Amino acid sequence: MTWAPERLDDQRHLGAADPGGMLLAVAASAAQVRTGHRCAIEAGVERLSAEGRPRAVVVAGMGGSAIAGDILAAVCGSTAPLPIVTLRSYRLPGWVGATDLVVAISWTGETEETLAVATEAVRRGCTLLALGPAGSALEAVATQASAVHVPLPTQGQPRANLWLVTIPLIVAAASLGLLRADEALFEQVAKSLEDTAHRCRPSSESFVNPGKTLAMELAESVPMIWGSSQLAAVAAYRMAGQLNANAKYPAISGELPEAGHNQLAALDGPLAERDIFAETPGRSLRLVMLRDLEEHPQVARAREVAVRLAHDRGVPVTELAADGAHPLERLASLVGLGDYASTYLALGYGLDPTPVAAITELKARISQ
Repeated sequence: MTWAPERLDDQRHLGAADPGGMLLAVAASAAQVRTGHRCAIEAGVERLSAEGRPRAVVVAGMGGSAIAGDILAAVCGSTAPLPIVTLRSYRLPGWVGATDLVVAISWTGETEETLAVATEAVRRGCTLLALGPAGSALEAVATQASAVHVPLPTQGQPRANLWLVTIPLIVAAASLGLLRADEALFEQVAKSLEDTAHRCRPSSESFVNPGKTLAMELAESVPMIWGSSQLAAVAAYRMAGQLNANAKYPAISGELPEAGHNQLAALDGPLAERDIFAETPGRSLRLVMLRDLEEHPQVARAREVAVRLAHDRGVPVTELAADGAHPLERLASLVGLGDYASTYLALGYGLDPTPVAAITELKARISQ
């Protein structure tokens, strides 16, 4: 597979190489915010507040569903009045009990790990909130437990519908007093995502299109993506995952200051070496730094020094700053751009961004 940046401005190629409509799905992010908010209100998630604030919130899911829990924890931040834990497995931790809220999210409503956790949560007497399609096994578990179920109009790939599964969780958390989020905020987030979609639209040429520009910077490199806060680190994790799934591309994510204690050493490794005179240069490291407004002063200092160290060693650096007043808005600004970049990177390599054949094969083999 050969990288060909000219493909990104070839409208015929962009249409033909994306039969699953990943670009359209990313462009629909704003609509997902509005739909997710409406679904949460219509399902009556505010009923959760009638039982009082839980001791802890455990969000259970896999893949594109699980990251909703990471987003909730990041948006609530360090001032959250209770622990928010994301669970990507078959079992609840031993400490989870009747005073805790378990949120089970499954795009299909049939995810076996999530169903196992939801069933165990009901058995332990936990409050359950379920998010998934109507008529699914997950809805059946919620109905039997008289729990709140948010029916989602699911279609397409889970990873392309991040906001549809995330927003109901944010609405529920707001009803519990874990953060401030009202209809005006969700509309502002939707408008921010609409602005990203406009700037990153396929017809916008590479030199003015931030999504295409980022894809071209990432191409033929090994991205090491860091966040300078918990919120930016979630965006970094999301970007790495989207590069993996959409572009079938290797990428790692990290969070400062921890990344400065391990991943930073890669700046002195073999992938940091660049032979610009080689006839076919190998892929080399690229540091992608996602910045947030709410950085700890020492983290900001570590970020500045890390960028300088990369420049000193000839390692290219991309810096992206979150935009917006509310944490959810800032997260959306980073996630939206990363979603576009991962899709354009796939198309620049001539890959269909929608299928994930290796993942599908893995699931098929382990279910035999």
